[in-house]
Amino acid sequence: MRVLGINAIYHDPAAALVVDGSIVAAAEEERFSRRKHGKRPLPFSAWEQPELAARWCLATGGVAPEDLDAVTYSFDPQLHRSPKELGLSDPWDHLRHLYAERAGDFIAAALPGLDQERLRYVPHHVAHAASAALAAPFAGDCAALVLDGRGEQHSHLAARYRGGRVQPLHSQSLPHSLGLLYEDATDHLGFLRSSDEYKVMALASYGEPRHLDYLRSLVHATDDGGFVTAGVDWNTLAKRRLPDEPWTAEHADLAASLQAVLEETLLGLARWLYEQTGSRKLALAGGVALNCVANTRLFAETPFDEVWVQPAAGDAGTALGGALTAAGAAGELLQAMTTPALGRGFTDTEIEAALRTARVPFERPADVADAVAEELAGDGIVAWFQGRSEYGPRALGHRSLLAHPGRMQNLTRLNDVKGREQFRPVAPMVLVERAHELFSRGPIPSPYMLFVHDVDPAWRDRIPAVVHVDGTARIQTVDRAEEPLVARMLDGFARRTGLPVVVNTSLNTAGRPMVDDIKDALECFGSTPVDLLAIGPYAVRRSAMGAPG
Repeated sequence: MRVLGINAIYHDPAAALVVDGSIVAAAEEERFSRRKHGKRPLPFSAWEQPELAARWCLATGGVAPEDLDAVTYSFDPQLHRSPKELGLSDPWDHLRHLYAERAGDFIAAALPGLDQERLRYVPHHVAHAASAALAAPFAGDCAALVLDGRGEQHSHLAARYRGGRVQPLHSQSLPHSLGLLYEDATDHLGFLRSSDEYKVMALASYGEPRHLDYLRSLVHATDDGGFVTAGVDWNTLAKRRLPDEPWTAEHADLAASLQAVLEETLLGLARWLYEQTGSRKLALAGGVALNCVANTRLFAETPFDEVWVQPAAGDAGTALGGALTAAGAAGELLQAMTTPALGRGFTDTEIEAALRTARVPFERPADVADAVAEELAGDGIVAWFQGRSEYGPRALGHRSLLAHPGRMQNLTRLNDVKGREQFRPVAPMVLVERAHELFSRGPIPSPYMLFVHDVDPAWRDRIPAVVHVDGTARIQTVDRAEEPLVARMLDGFARRTGLPVVVNTSLNTAGRPMVDDIKDALECFGSTPVDLLAIGPYAVRRSAMGAPG
C-alpha cells in the first residue's frame, strides 16, 4: 500500500511517504521553499501546501500520484469548531476551515493525476499520536500523550495503542491549552509566537520560578486526565519585551515559572495516563514534546521505563502520523522509524558536479571524517553536510555546525555565526558507549536531542561550550552501526584532544530553515565565518576561498 501524508493546516507544512508499512521519505516544505515554518504574509501564513516536499517524496519512492492508494490530511474539518464556540480569538479561522474542506482540490492541483476520492482526513491529534506510537521502536502496545497548541477542538490527547489501533482516553477541550499558554508567554517575552518557544525554554535556566504559586493556581492537571490553563495575566509578572530590547531578570523569572508549571502539569498528565494503561512505554508527540527539559522529568519521575519522542514532534510530524494511521488501518505491518534521516541526499557525483559548477576550490581527503577531526582539534568551525537531511527541527549529524567543546568562547562564536541570542545553548554529540561517563539522569541512548542530561562535574570544565548555565546538556548519542562516518569523526577528535564530545548545532543562520541541498550549503558557508565545509567526501576550506562576504 502506498500512502502520502500531508500536513498543511497550522504551520510546518510537510509530506511523508509510507510504502508497504515502511517510511520511505519525509520532509518539511521549508527545506525546499526556504520559508521557515512554511510561513507567508497573513492571512495565508500558515497554509502553505507542501507541493515541493510531496513531489520529492513521490519521486524518491518511485510512485506516481495516480498510483497512490491513499492521501491523508492531518486535520478533519468535520470535527472543527469555530473560535467563538471554543473561546478563542482567531480572525482567520473560517478560512482555515474552508481551506481544509478544499484540501483535495489543492492537493490534486499540486499532484496532477491524483484521484481525490483517495483523500482521507485524519484528526490532528490522532495523526500526532500515530507519528510517535506507530513509529516508536516499542515491541507491542504503549501509552501515547500528545500536547500542542490546538487541533480541531482540542489541545491534548491521552491514548492507549493496542495492536496498532488508537484507543482515546481523554482529550482536553479548548480554550485550555498548554501549547497556546507557552505561545502567549513567548510572544510576551518578545519572541516569535509558534516558532521561538525553544528560546523561552533556554531563557528559563537563567531565572528563578518566583511566580510558580501564582501560575499553579491557574494552570494545573485535573483528576480526569485533563488540565486547566485559565486567566494568566503576563503583565503582572513582567513587562512586555519588544523584540529588539534586551531581556532582564524579570523576563527570565517569568520563563522559569512558566517552564516549572508546564513540567508539573505534564507530570500529572503522564501519571494519570500510566494509571489508566499500566503500560511502561510512553510515546510523545505534539509541539510541547519538543520541550526536552520536561521530557527528562517525564523519564526520570514517572513509572514509564521507556519514553520515545517523535523527532518531528511538531506539526510536520502529523504528515507521517496520518500516513501511518491509514496504512495501519489497512492492515499493513508497520516498520519502526529507525532514523530521522528521511530527507534529501546527494551522490558524490552530484556534489562534485555542483562544486565544479560553482567554481569552488575543493579537495577530496583520504577520509573526510579524519580531516574534520583535525580541523576541529585546531579550533576550526566546520559545516557538516552528509547523507540525507533530517526530518524535524534537530540537526543530528547530517546538516550540522561542529566545533571544539573544550573552549568556552566557541559558544559565542557559534551563536555569532548563526546570528542568534547568546543565551542559547549548543549541544554535545557523543558516542553512545562513552555517554555514561559524562552524562546522567536522562535516557541513554538519546539519539535525537530530545532530553537534557546532567553533565558530570568532573567534565564540566573540560567541555564548557556545551554545558548550559544550569549544568545540563541536550545530548545526541551516536551509534557506530547507524552513523559510522560521524563515529569516525568523533574517534579522530578524541585521539587528538582526549575529549569524546564535539559541539553540534544546526547548519543554518537565524530566521532561515536548516540547510538542505548543496546550493544552501554553499550559500551558508560563503556568507559565514566557517573554516571548513565537509560535503560528502569533499572538503572546501575557507583559506582557499578568501574571506566571507
